[in-house]
Amino acid sequence: MTQRTEALPPHLAEPSRIGQEISITGKWVPTKPGGLFRKSAESREMLQEWEDIHGGARSDSGVLSTEINHAVGEDAVLVHHVFKDADALVNYFSTTATEHMGALMAVAKPELHLIRGVELSAAAREGVMAKNVPGAFGEFLFGYVKDDYRRPDPETAINVTAKWTCHPGQASHLEDLKYWWQRVGTDAHSIEEGLLRFEAYQVVGEDALIIHETFENSDELKFHLTKGTAERYKKDIDAVAAPEAYFFRGPVSWTIRTYSKFMHLPATYSSRGSNFTRPGGSMSDGTVA
Repeated sequence: MTQRTEALPPHLAEPSRIGQEISITGKWVPTKPGGLFRKSAESREMLQEWEDIHGGARSDSGVLSTEINHAVGEDAVLVHHVFKDADALVNYFSTTATEHMGALMAVAKPELHLIRGVELSAAAREGVMAKNVPGAFGEFLFGYVKDDYRRPDPETAINVTAKWTCHPGQASHLEDLKYWWQRVGTDAHSIEEGLLRFEAYQVVGEDALIIHETFENSDELKFHLTKGTAERYKKDIDAVAAPEAYFFRGPVSWTIRTYSKFMHLPATYSSRGSNFTRPGGSMSDGTVA
């Protein structure tokens, strides 16, 4: 396959204003999931441990925001944290996370965590991996954030964080994968007014990208999937890579959940559970007046 390259348009070439912040979005499942109508003891204990961890994270000045989001349609939670910098992340994993890790691991297990930042130090990566949390570490490539980085309404906004991994082969498809996601970001800026945030991160040590998008509401996400850039470029992206995980945080409608299954997205959807944002917010999730 011929590798394609194209100069970044001005709106994708702007330097990110995230600075030293680091975001983590990940999934946990109980060791013994419950049935259709009743959660297992492990599931209940997992949720309680995460609520306790959430309380500790709130009191940590290096944690800018934290969420414990209950999965929809499956026995799992999506957790999301934004740290002030690498030192704050390392401190969290060596204190709050360490204090709860034994009890949490006794009833639950971590699945993929997507870690994003402009640049991720070896210390930050080691701080996560030391806890045996499977992670993909993405460093910023290109993107845009509308409305001067102000946080969208958390009652309606939908955050989508995904990992796409290139198909194995004799030659890498990474440059093609970058190209097609660049096309998404180039076109979406003008034709999808409600796609407020679009960022692409290159995964360290892998032929893979992490994509993070924030939609103003469910209708805007529906347009993206059915008539927007997802519909326009998915076949091109599918030709060079496969989605490894899709994490949806926000009020995704039933119709969109159904449609994303038709698109063969390995999606986890979550309602908004316990959450905390430090005054002022963050550049990673959006500032708060």
